[in-house]
Amino acid sequence: MKKRIAIFASGSGSNAQKIMEHFKKHPEAEVCIVLTNNPEAYVLQRADNFEIPTHVFDKQEFYNTNGLVDLLKNLQVDIIVLAGFLWLIPQNLLKAFPNKIINIHPALLPKYGGKGMYGDFVHQAVLTNRDAESGITIHFVNENFDEGEIIHQARFKIEKGDDLEMLKFKGQQLEHHHFPRIIEHLLKKMKSSI
Repeated sequence: MKKRIAIFASGSGSNAQKIMEHFKKHPEAEVCIVLTNNPEAYVLQRADNFEIPTHVFDKQEFYNTNGLVDLLKNLQVDIIVLAGFLWLIPQNLLKAFPNKIINIHPALLPKYGGKGMYGDFVHQAVLTNRDAESGITIHFVNENFDEGEIIHQARFKIEKGDDLEMLKFKGQQLEHHHFPRIIEHLLKKMKSSI
């Protein structure tokens, strides 16, 4: 049976797109569902283009019920991928999927992590501090923002004259290249389904 991936995203979903492309005809793994807390998120359209089922949820369902845990268990999900998802993961999900939830962050953690540090806010902080390099971090998710064990980091140099858009572009290139491959690597390491 194929390993099953669930993707959580809150926005456009460019990383989700790359993951869906990577696993579209993969012999050993597939994206089985895309979940979002934003009914307007463009990621829903992207999932639809791949004929992947979607689920939209609200804060109540996410934090105060076991609805999502049950849904993901019923789908026999092996790994949960946060691809631009901004809410803190609740205890019931962490308990149900220990070391099976991963996130991507647009900086070299532990720098520029924590609540409110996402997207442009991260790149702006990097520019403000005149760092010589930045990059991406793929990490396991725990009960705190951006504090889970680091799985993989990739770096890029910041050139003189690089602005916010350039940092975003360089970071996204790394994300799109590394994220699907790291997911595949983790799935290979998993001995058996949950």
